Amino acid sequence: MKAALGLDFGTESVRAVLVDLRGRELASVAARYPHGQIVDALPGSKRPLPPHYALQHPLDWPGAAARAVRAALRQAGLGAAEVVGIGVDFTSCTMLPTTRDGTPLCLLDEFAAEPLAWPKLWKHHGAQRQTDRINAVARRRGEKFLARYGGAIGLEWFFPKMMETLELAPRAYAAAEVWLEAGDWFVWQLVGGPAETLPRSTCQAGYKGLWSAADGYPSEAFLRAVHPKFARVVQDKMPGRLLAPGVAAGGLVPAMAKRFGLRAGTPVSTAVIDAHAGVPGAGAAEPGTLVMVMGTSSCHMLNSRVGRSVPGIAGVVRDGILPGFFGYETGQAAVGDAFDWLRKLTGRRDLAALGREAAALPPGADGVRCVDWFNGCRTPLMDGALKGAFAGLGLHHRPAHLYRALLEASACGVRWIVELLCDGGVPVKRFIATGGLPHHDPFIVQVYADVLGEPITVHPSKQGPALGAAILGALAAGAFTSPADAIRAMAVRPGAAVFEPNRAHRARYRALYAEYRRLGDFLAARK
Repeated sequence: MKAALGLDFGTESVRAVLVDLRGRELASVAARYPHGQIVDALPGSKRPLPPHYALQHPLDWPGAAARAVRAALRQAGLGAAEVVGIGVDFTSCTMLPTTRDGTPLCLLDEFAAEPLAWPKLWKHHGAQRQTDRINAVARRRGEKFLARYGGAIGLEWFFPKMMETLELAPRAYAAAEVWLEAGDWFVWQLVGGPAETLPRSTCQAGYKGLWSAADGYPSEAFLRAVHPKFARVVQDKMPGRLLAPGVAAGGLVPAMAKRFGLRAGTPVSTAVIDAHAGVPGAGAAEPGTLVMVMGTSSCHMLNSRVGRSVPGIAGVVRDGILPGFFGYETGQAAVGDAFDWLRKLTGRRDLAALGREAAALPPGADGVRCVDWFNGCRTPLMDGALKGAFAGLGLHHRPAHLYRALLEASACGVRWIVELLCDGGVPVKRFIATGGLPHHDPFIVQVYADVLGEPITVHPSKQGPALGAAILGALAAGAFTSPADAIRAMAVRPGAAVFEPNRAHRARYRALYAEYRRLGDFLAARK
C-alpha cells in the first residue's frame, strides 16, 4: 500500500493524516502544542505581553508533528517506505525571524525575553500603526499591488509584522538574518539546505507577502518610502526560492526522517496556507465553487477563470490555489474563536448545548442583532481595529439569543462577501463547507444556508485541509500527472451532506441582512 502524509498545522495543534492514493483515510492523529497560543506572557516569564499579541513556540511545531506522525504510522500499520510524499499546510501569516542557518531568534539567549523575536501567530494584532502607514504610502504612490488585495493590505500580513519589529525591537530586527512564514520554516527544516535555497511558498507569498509572479515583491523605492531602514528587507532578509504548492521542495533529510519515523529522501511539497489546502481537500477542482474552511477563523476560497480586481477582496493570485485558475481569498477573522469567546463569557461549558437552545429560537434571535467583528473585519473592510457589537438586548434575553445572533451575523458576513464577488464579476455557483465547525454542529451550516439562500455541501472528510495537504504530498512525489487527477482520485467522495435553505426564512433573513449592513456601517463610521 502507498500513502501520502498530510500535516495540518492549526492554531493549537497539528494533525497528521495518512491517506492512500484512492482517498481512503488510513490514520488521523492530532498532537497539541505544549505552549499553545502564547498570549499572556512568554514561557518562564511573569511579565504580561502587550494587548493584541499572539505568539507561538517554534519548537512546538516539529515536536508535536513528530509525535503525531509516529502515532499515525502505528495506527495505519504502515512502514516508512510506504509513505510516498509529504504535504504541509500551515496557519498564515504566522511568521518568524531566524539566523542564516534557520535557528529561530527567540531560541538565542540574547533575545529569549524579547516578545517580537518570537514567532507571531496569524492572529497577532500588534502591527496596526505599521499597517496603516504601509497602506497610506501605497495609496499615495499608487502602488499597483494594492489592486490585487482589494485596495488594502491586512493587519495580519507579513510586511506589517516585520516592520513592527523594526520599530519596536530594532536590535532583534537587526539580528534577524531571515524572515519567513512558519510553513516555509517547517518545510526548510524537513528538506535542509542553505538559506539561499530555502523553499518559499508562492501561496503564502502571494496572499500574505505582497508578491506576484509578474512583479515580485514591493520595490525598494516603496519600502524606503515606508521606512528608510526597511528599504532592503527583501534583498537582505528574505532569501530563498519561490515554489508552488504541490512542487517538491526537496527530500526529507536523515535527521528529520529518524525523528519522524519516515524514510530519508521522501519528497516534501512546498507549504500551502491551511485554509487553501481545504480546496483540493474538499474535492473542488472546478471553478465557481466557494470553499468555506470554517474553524477558529474562516477562510473562503474560490477558483475562477476570470481575473478581477474587486475592492475589499483579501487577495487574488494567478495559480494561487490550483494551476490554471485565478485564486480568490476572502475571510472572517473570528468565527470559532468568537463562538468559544461567547461560551466562556456566558459561563457555559458546552457549545453544542448552547447551539441546541439557539436552534429552538426563531430566525432573528427575538430581536438581538450582532456584528461579528470581535477580532476586526478581514473581508471586505480589511481593518483589524474594528470592533463587534450586540444590539437590541433586553432582560428577557438569554445566552442562546446571543449565540444565535452571533451565528447569524457570521453568516451575514459570508453573504456580504458573496455579493462583493458577484457584483465584481466573479461568479459564485456552489458552496462547500469544510473544517472543524461544519462537522461539529450541523446547525451552524443550516443557518449559513438559510442566510445565503443557497444549498451548502459538507464534504464528508472531517480533515479537509489535512487531506488537501496529503494530495499535495502525492503530487510532489509524482503520483499523479495533474492536480485535477489527484483531487478526483483522492478527494471526490460519495456521501456528502447537503443543507438546503429553508425557503420560509428567506424574507426574514433578507431583512436581517439589511440590518446587519446598516449596523456595520454605523460601527465602521464610529471607529
